Amino acid sequence: MAASSSLSKEQSVININDLSLTFKTNDGLVHALSNIDLTINSGEFVSLIGPSGCGKTTLLRVIADLETPTGGSILVNAMSPHEARMKRAYGYVFQAAALYPWRTIARNVGLPLEIMGLDKEECQKRISHNLALVNLEGFEKKFPWQLSGGMQQRASIARALAVEPELLLMDEPFGALDEIVRDHLNEQLLRLWDKTNKTVVFVTHSIPEAVFLSSKIVVMSPRPGRIHSIIESNLPKDRTLDIRETQEFLNIAHEVREGLREGHSYED
Repeated sequence: MAASSSLSKEQSVININDLSLTFKTNDGLVHALSNIDLTINSGEFVSLIGPSGCGKTTLLRVIADLETPTGGSILVNAMSPHEARMKRAYGYVFQAAALYPWRTIARNVGLPLEIMGLDKEECQKRISHNLALVNLEGFEKKFPWQLSGGMQQRASIARALAVEPELLLMDEPFGALDEIVRDHLNEQLLRLWDKTNKTVVFVTHSIPEAVFLSSKIVVMSPRPGRIHSIIESNLPKDRTLDIRETQEFLNIAHEVREGLREGHSYED
């Protein structure tokens, strides 16, 4: 895919070099990640794909300073992950929406802004703006239990965007939704990416989802988690779901599938 600007080509947001992560457990050492080298540039949409246990979410959590690597180096916006977290340089969207049931949608989206100590006027401005971005205008006073699962995830995305990060980290946010809702949210996420030009790192198990959304697909292999291959996509940024029927899309999907096979992702 063509870069959206010269900045996308030149400015790296995430630099990972020879990164590894080993957990100590009662059963011994668990090698979660090994020899990870990855550069993600400004404005890219990068999907991490692989089977359960390959370290996709662990790598995302390392970027977010929720896990600490035991080897190698990582920089997020030229800072350590801890510094980036303290400066709220990224937004994080979890697998579940994780909205507080006793707070309205507006107050859920505004929660990080309250923690930041922003004044009421600025909070309201950001809440309204980001709910509009995810097409949830008019739902400010609803509670999470009054919204569908897909709408709750959109509210979660609005909350992550409210802190105005340049980087958005997403851990299988649509994995629990049915295919029809998932397809709809994939299209909305692409439009959101186009509007905001955020850098996105997205974890998924789905080959079609990874190919549809991404400018770059990182194929990971398990035991321990390694990067098997990095596949660039030249699909147009304004694509719709119809593109999944094209030969170009199918060729990229085939390349991802072959990468997963070569990385032994289909072994029992």
